[in-house]
Amino acid sequence: MDIFFRPKSVAVIGATPSSGKIGNIIIENLLGEGYKGKIYFVNPNYKEILGIPCYSSVIDCPGPVDMAVIVVPALLVPDVMEQVGKKGTKAATVISAGFSEGGEEGKEREKALSEIADRYGIRFVGPNSLGVISPHYNLNASFARASPMAGPIAFFSQSGAFCTAAIEYSLGEMFGFSAFVSSGNKANIDDADLVTYFAKDAKSKCIAAYMESTRRGKDLFKALDKASKKKPIVILKAGRSKRGAKAASSHTGALAGSDASFDAVFKQTGVYRAKTMFELFDAAQALAHQPPMVEDGIAIVTNAGGMGVIATDCAEDLGLELSELSKTTLDEIGKVCPPTWSWGNPVDIIGDADTARYANVLKAVGQAPEVKGIMVIAARQAATNLYEIAKWIAITAKLSGKPTVACFAGIENPESENFLDSRGIPVMPVPERAVTALHALRVRGKYLSTKGLLDTPQPNRS
Repeated sequence: MDIFFRPKSVAVIGATPSSGKIGNIIIENLLGEGYKGKIYFVNPNYKEILGIPCYSSVIDCPGPVDMAVIVVPALLVPDVMEQVGKKGTKAATVISAGFSEGGEEGKEREKALSEIADRYGIRFVGPNSLGVISPHYNLNASFARASPMAGPIAFFSQSGAFCTAAIEYSLGEMFGFSAFVSSGNKANIDDADLVTYFAKDAKSKCIAAYMESTRRGKDLFKALDKASKKKPIVILKAGRSKRGAKAASSHTGALAGSDASFDAVFKQTGVYRAKTMFELFDAAQALAHQPPMVEDGIAIVTNAGGMGVIATDCAEDLGLELSELSKTTLDEIGKVCPPTWSWGNPVDIIGDADTARYANVLKAVGQAPEVKGIMVIAARQAATNLYEIAKWIAITAKLSGKPTVACFAGIENPESENFLDSRGIPVMPVPERAVTALHALRVRGKYLSTKGLLDTPQPNRS
């Protein structure tokens, strides 16, 4: 499946000069992102587009076509796929809608499409797909209005609208992707195929997905079971409720399946199940960048007592244990804090905490053997220098080697946030989301421990 993410040539079948049309947006994305391969335009209604020759059929393209992007009316797609097969192209992304998501006629059309692809040995994404994006290779073969940054998260989604929302959200949060796939109806390439591929992909450190249903449950189970031993996986499986499952079936044209069955599969295969979009990407960021938390015991360092209490409650709700700080650790912290500090965990170092106090407390916590994971909360107070505190969070994470997350409570501070993001330390605006990130790391650690895989090399997150 490398050809979908590193094609040497792409043909846009249904290319058009008409601004705002999907066939034009895909052209803009391919050219605008600086894709370095050969681009062919195919549309019998035009001789050229943007000064580039336009061909009547993909067969007429003068060179080999590694991947075809098909964006023509649904009725024409089977004939176009036939031409793609005759050209010798082995990969296609079918953007066109009007297949199994749209009734019996669409289901028959999708079946015919699959039969043609099978006859020619073509693998295809879709139909009803937003497209495929490979940020590390400047490939945006989609009609998304924005392009995600390059990064370590391999992502696929059954919903195209979820894809566009994820791109916009990721740009604001400053995290990136190794691959980005709108799987659509999954008539050919499906969840199991993508999980298997991303498990082997060197640029993918974590696999994340939005799912509503799956067509090959047993194959997905096998793929997840095998892939989880190599890389962390986090999935937002929608349709948990009866109404949600009904809506998912209406949306995709496929049955959502038993939610209890999905839940059991995820637990058995070590997949972290997210219930919200925030959880999906908070967990994915942590799992892509931070080491797994192999034992229980987190320390919460905060300059805001209330935020520490919220974090503690959330941790307990998730079964994430706080460490019992030793006398040695408490004494070390006590040396650099006023007597009114909390003398326990959460470590409330009081609202007047400056950078030096944060630095000294983080040093003590980082060196404490009873602390296995660190959460740092900073609320804006008179003495708070977020950028300097961010530096000490990064230093502590580096020196201790412990999984570390941050919460800048209710604060937008791009300089400090980008500093931590660039060093792989998740930073959240509310404590409960930071707790979720640590929880994902602990779930990962437990899974690896149970499977006897803690000594197995995991993806390099440097």
